[in-house]
Amino acid sequence: MSNIIRSIKGTHDILPEDSKKWQQLESTIRKITHQFGYEEIRTPIFEKTGLFSRSVGEDTDIVSKEMYSWEDRDNTSLTLRPELTAPVVRSFIQHNLGGLSPLQRLFYIGPLFRRERPQKGRQRQFHQYGIEAFGSPHPEQDAEVISLAYSLLTQLGLTNLNLKLNSIGSPECRAQYRNALQDYLRPFLNELSETSQKRFENNPLRILDTKVPHEIDIIKNAPNITDFLTHEDQAHFNSVQSFLNQLNIPFTCDPTMVRGLDYYTRTTFEITSSALGAQDALLGGGRYDKLVETLGGKATPAIGFAAGMERILLALEAETPFESYDSTDIYMVCLDESVLSVSIDLANQLRQAGKSVKMETLRRSMKAQMREANRSGATYAFILGENEIQNKTVVIKKLKEGNQETVLQTEILEKLK
Repeated sequence: MSNIIRSIKGTHDILPEDSKKWQQLESTIRKITHQFGYEEIRTPIFEKTGLFSRSVGEDTDIVSKEMYSWEDRDNTSLTLRPELTAPVVRSFIQHNLGGLSPLQRLFYIGPLFRRERPQKGRQRQFHQYGIEAFGSPHPEQDAEVISLAYSLLTQLGLTNLNLKLNSIGSPECRAQYRNALQDYLRPFLNELSETSQKRFENNPLRILDTKVPHEIDIIKNAPNITDFLTHEDQAHFNSVQSFLNQLNIPFTCDPTMVRGLDYYTRTTFEITSSALGAQDALLGGGRYDKLVETLGGKATPAIGFAAGMERILLALEAETPFESYDSTDIYMVCLDESVLSVSIDLANQLRQAGKSVKMETLRRSMKAQMREANRSGATYAFILGENEIQNKTVVIKKLKEGNQETVLQTEILEKLK
């Protein structure tokens, strides 16, 4: 046993029983996203490292501590993607998607990689669903994106939700707020953690994101960024709130919520679940009107969000225990070697007719096969023995009800209707 190779710390196998939960979640995601008119985009799992250092920010924990990066053979620095907005923006620019349509609504589902300390709801390989809307600077686009996020979580059956909303304004007002925040924090500098002291010089707004209890107490009396918004920023934020009220989406304004990435502007938001404990964030996002330009594209307003799929599944388990399902229609029970060729042919016909069929290939006893048929969750057991072969029939047993009948093989499909 000591020679067994195990999965890497912070990664998990998704076994068949759990895959069913993922499939149901992904199916709901695709349905809701389609209702809002978003189309799927898939980007490579690794990118040039510079994409993330330029977009996410050199001083963020993601770039400075958590990325999986390596030198390729041509000395190009490559990185397993730690987030997906930057790759989608890179693709948007590279393929001139803005030239195809002035408004692009995109969504993605995929794995991401960060070297964090593994804990419940936070792994080194994790999965996100997200959307990105390019082209509109207007508050109704913000409301649509937030409405999509909220609709998805509520239609999944989650109830203990809290939508937090903020505006961090334009870069101009943020520069003024940065100075005011530094002035406020300067007397407390020696009380701040090493991480926050570093952020004080490079990006003091990130200190508002602290999870350290005594730092949370310090920033309670810090100036609010909403006091520094320009007239246009405030009008935009007011309109977002008005649209959400119109949609009957409950929210609270949280002036300390700045999100963890450097590229956000104006609207930021986060949806948390009280069912999750400490790692309570299900999804978060915001507007990033400067990012496309920062990465070499034409100035393009944009907004999006990313949702942690593992977190959503944990919240669903806590609130509404998962009901297992199996899509198998038929389990073929073979009582003798002589029936195998007929059984294989019948199974093939049934599959071509759209049925899900499992076939016995271990040549076990009838008792063992029926036990396996019940365990598989199949609706029917099709039983074939010598008598059935001679009479060109099959015994069809409804596994839940327990009743059975003999049907001609040529009439099976009609019977199943």
